[in-house]
Amino acid sequence: MSTAPTRANHDTTGSRDGITWLAYFFLGVCFGVTLTQSEALSWFRIQEMFRFQSPRMYEIIASAIVVAAVSVALIKRLGVKTIAGEPIAIPPKTMGLGVRYAAGGTIFGLGWALVGACPGTMFALLGNGVSVMIVAIGSALAGTWLYGLLRPRLPH
Repeated sequence: MSTAPTRANHDTTGSRDGITWLAYFFLGVCFGVTLTQSEALSWFRIQEMFRFQSPRMYEIIASAIVVAAVSVALIKRLGVKTIAGEPIAIPPKTMGLGVRYAAGGTIFGLGWALVGACPGTMFALLGNGVSVMIVAIGSALAGTWLYGLLRPRLPH
């Protein structure tokens, strides 16, 4: 009896993974172009936001919140599944005293202030030739890795 794979039982996940990564890459490029064209990458636009000189960045943030809220509502209502066919489960948040969110938000805000960019724009800035973002991206990844390593020991 032959154990060679036939067309009927051949695993095609390799080609599907390649197409998935290509789709993610294309969506990321589109997102980067959108950030660039909207000037959300501009340090001067961020400065205007914090000085309350222009509503532009607040409008961008508000539109992102609306899109996220509608997307989450649709995912829950329609029972959307992942590409692998698994259901998407969004567990409810427990605020407690909110200390973890306040601490996390403070760390996030300090990082944003020090780098001059939020994590969503760092890759687009790198794509626009701001090579110092390699350090920021590496630091963000190291911080995320460190949190994952320390998470079991941290109060939640």
